Amino acid sequence: MRADRLRGITLTALVCIGGLCGPSHLSAQGLSLGNVSEDRPIEISADGGIEWQQDAQVYIARGNAKAKRGATEVYADTLTAHYRPMKGSGGETEIYRLNADGHVTIKGERQTVVGDQAVYDVDQQIGIVTGKTLKMTTATDIVTARDSLEWYDQKQIAVARGDAVAVRDTKRIRADVLTAHMTKDKPPTTPAKPEKPASAAAPGKPRNSPTPLGDADESSRISRVDAQGNVLVSTETDVGRGDFGVYNADSGIATLLGNVTVTRGPNTITGQYAVMDLNNNISRMMAAPAGTGTAPTPVQGLFVRQDQAPAGAPRGGGQKP
Repeated sequence: MRADRLRGITLTALVCIGGLCGPSHLSAQGLSLGNVSEDRPIEISADGGIEWQQDAQVYIARGNAKAKRGATEVYADTLTAHYRPMKGSGGETEIYRLNADGHVTIKGERQTVVGDQAVYDVDQQIGIVTGKTLKMTTATDIVTARDSLEWYDQKQIAVARGDAVAVRDTKRIRADVLTAHMTKDKPPTTPAKPEKPASAAAPGKPRNSPTPLGDADESSRISRVDAQGNVLVSTETDVGRGDFGVYNADSGIATLLGNVTVTRGPNTITGQYAVMDLNNNISRMMAAPAGTGTAPTPVQGLFVRQDQAPAGAPRGGGQKP
C-alpha cells in the first residue's frame, strides 16, 4: 500500500500534485449545515501533515486538522477523507465520507456542533456526532445529548439521543429522544448601505470571505420538537411530564401524551393528555377518549392551600394546645 506524507499542504494542492486535478476534482454534495453549491471543493489542511494512502483511497490529516467547503468548517485532531473515482470523469475523484476524531467542531453558517467523534456521509448529507460533551447551538437554541447527535442536512432535522435536552430562554424540553425540525428566517429588511471601495477592507481580511456564524443572511432556529420517552417540559413556573410530546416553538404550545403530570409548585394535575401554553403559563389537562367498552380516563388534581403549613410544622405560633 502506497502512503505519501506531506506537511503544511492543503488537500486541494495534494490532489493536483497527484495528477487528479480537474475542474471539479473534489466536487461533492453536502458537508454542510446549510445549503452550498455542489461545485465547491472540499479542502483539508493539518499542522501535522496529510497522509495519502492511494491503494486505500483515503487522505488522513493529523494535528489541528481542518476540512472546509464553502462556509462550513470541520475541525478535529484527525480527519480521514475517503474518496473514489467519479463516474465518467476520466480519472477525477470525489470525497464521499469524512471521519473526524478528537475535539470535533463543525461550524456552519447557522449551526455549530461539538463532540468527540463524527462521521459525515457526503452522498446522503447525514452527519452523526458522538462523545461526552455533545452540543448543537443555533442563534436561538441549544440542544445537548448523551449518546449521539444526528444531522440530516436535506431535511434540516437534528436528532438528539440519550437524555436529550433542548433549551430556548427559560423553556426546556428533555426526553430520551428529541427530533428538532429547523427553519430559516430572513432578517428584517434594512436600507442598503453604500458599498465600500475595495481599499477600505480591513487589513488581513480576505475579500468575499464567508459570512460568520450567527451573522448569516438567514438565521436558523428550531420550529418544532418531537419528544419520545420520559418527556419533561419546564418553564419558570410549570413542569409537565409524559410519555410523548410535541412542542411548537412558534406558538409556544407543548402537547403531552401518556401518563401526563403537570405540576406548579405543590399543585399537581394528572391525566393522559395535556396542552401547555409555555408563553402564557396556561395548562389544560383533558381526559383520554373512551375506548371500545371502556370509560374515559378521568382527570385528577391535587391542590394545596398556599397558607397551609407544611406537614409536621407547629401551628398557632408554636403554642401547644
